[in-house]
Amino acid sequence: MDISLDFLQPGQIVSLEHGDRNLYAEVIQFVVSRQLCWVRPLLMVTFIQESPLITDLRDASDLLWPANLFRPALDTEVISLLSQVLAKEPKSEPDSAAKQQLNQFIYQLWQAYQDSTEC
Repeated sequence: MDISLDFLQPGQIVSLEHGDRNLYAEVIQFVVSRQLCWVRPLLMVTFIQESPLITDLRDASDLLWPANLFRPALDTEVISLLSQVLAKEPKSEPDSAAKQQLNQFIYQLWQAYQDSTEC
């Protein structure tokens, strides 16, 4: 299936979804030759019954990830989430718990991706 990846432009906010979590990231560059997207994580949202749990990932490492797994994030879904994160000053010390959550999310997403490509 040929999917248009025209939305992968620098500055675009995209989402990776897995289970009850969404990772929102800013596109830095789309590597056309390898169909990869270089993104800078912004926040992760864990959807729980009461209200979404938002984790600030602005100090996390950039990712290089298969472009076809991203979807463009809608302004209406991102604006309120980003405003909650951007209202806070970035931490002077890296948040190791947030980075651990990101690593766990990426690992689980990669496992699911690998399992789906083996079929």
